[in-house]
Amino acid sequence: MTVESSETTQQQQGLLLTDAAAGKVRSLLEQQGEEGLQLRVAVQPGGCSGLRYQLFFDDRSMDGDVVSDFGGVSVVTDRMSAPYLTGATVDFVDTIEKQGFTIDNPNATGSCACGDSFN
Repeated sequence: MTVESSETTQQQQGLLLTDAAAGKVRSLLEQQGEEGLQLRVAVQPGGCSGLRYQLFFDDRSMDGDVVSDFGGVSVVTDRMSAPYLTGATVDFVDTIEKQGFTIDNPNATGSCACGDSFN
């Protein structure tokens, strides 16, 4: 029981990548064919609501990066973005209506219709 609660705490303290998102990232990385790339998730000023998400492949390592591994997929968040993403879940949806990465962020108090920005 102690192990379960520490795993839950760890997931709540950082960014979580679903199996579907990890699979899609893995597939995209294979297509890139470059070694040493990782998924970087960042929060930047901008968008309709004040802040917006950025997801991109990066080979850099910055001081203070928070690195997590999800089944061989390395996800990196810079130290300024990490507090905004604590407890957030990155997923990949592929339906007739929508295809792409989504972020469910419990820290967001509001978002805009585009779904790419939050506050």
